Amino acid sequence: MPIRESSEAEVLRMTAVAGSYAVFLYTPLCGTCALAERMLDIALAAGVRVPLAKTNINFAPKLRDAWQIASVPCLALLRDGRPVRLAYAMRSVQDVHAMLKELE
Repeated sequence: MPIRESSEAEVLRMTAVAGSYAVFLYTPLCGTCALAERMLDIALAAGVRVPLAKTNINFAPKLRDAWQIASVPCLALLRDGRPVRLAYAMRSVQDVHAMLKELE
C-alpha cells in the first residue's frame, strides 16, 4: 500500500489531533527521496502501524518554516502535533523501520 499524498492543509489538520504519526517530506525530482520512500513502503509492508503521510515540500512552506526543515528527504516523527525527531538520513529499511516503531 503506497504512502498517501497529503496537502499541506491536510498535514496541518493532522497536527491538531493527538497521537503519533509521521510525515515524509520530499521533492519529486530527488532520487534520494525516491529511495527513502521505497524504504518507507517496505517498512509499512512489514507491519508498522504508524499513520504516515507524504507531502511535497515545494508546496508546504508553512510546515517547512514551522518545523525548520533543512533538506529533503525528511521523515518528521510527530507526537501530539509536534515533531519529536526530524530524520534526514534513512540509511536502511531497518533504520526506517526502527524509527517508525518508536512511535507505536
